[in-house]
Amino acid sequence: METKQKRSSNNMDWGTLHEFIGGVNKHSTAIGKIWLSVLFIFRIMILVVAAESVWGDEQSDFTCNTLQPGCKNVCYDHHFPVSHIRLWCLQLIFVATPALLVAMHVAYLKHEEKKQLKKKGECNEQNLEALKQRKLRIVGTLWWTYTTSIVFRIIFEAAFMYLFYFLYTGFHMQRLVRCSDWPCPNVVDCFISRPTEKTIFTFFMIIVSGICMVLNVAELCLLIIQASMRRARRHAKKHMNHLSGKEEKQNMLNEQKEQ
Repeated sequence: METKQKRSSNNMDWGTLHEFIGGVNKHSTAIGKIWLSVLFIFRIMILVVAAESVWGDEQSDFTCNTLQPGCKNVCYDHHFPVSHIRLWCLQLIFVATPALLVAMHVAYLKHEEKKQLKKKGECNEQNLEALKQRKLRIVGTLWWTYTTSIVFRIIFEAAFMYLFYFLYTGFHMQRLVRCSDWPCPNVVDCFISRPTEKTIFTFFMIIVSGICMVLNVAELCLLIIQASMRRARRHAKKHMNHLSGKEEKQNMLNEQKEQ
């Protein structure tokens, strides 16, 4: 009963996170929407549904060929300084956190628009609902905030992938590990439960993390290309206005000469 309550509360927590980021995602690009789908379907849902059954109580299933008190705990801590599940949860929290920047910026922009509506005396229920549902374009200062959040996502994904590789000496789960730390009397052999299943699960999570990184890089490139195209159009418009102004001046001069 207690386990069920704990799982349901975890699901509620992830559901709140999904609702929060989903609100931010309304203002994102098409690639950003794909990223959110991959994040929640292939990472959070898999982690919530399958990770606990795959890992379970890792330390109790970690078996060593010694009865020396404390040796098993020391060996487990040496080879698994942080639980895979906790590290994945921490990774997901860090990756999702940059959305806070975008959420706060969107809230600020909408608050400013609401103030403008109040000044104009148009702050009725219909206009407020339209403002709430309206999708903001990623331009100006919002472009910088959104781009910064993507850069942080990429950095966090890369940092955690390296951290996994560094902490566990690769992504492959070994069947047998050896330990000679105190209080072990000698070199002790320890065996990890279900190493093949854990290796497959680890590679799956790393591959999905890599896909999220690729999506983030693609979205960053898309935003830069769109900003460059907008800038090029503005320059072209200014150039055309400048030419048309020159042409008007020349026509005026020609008219004055004719007179």
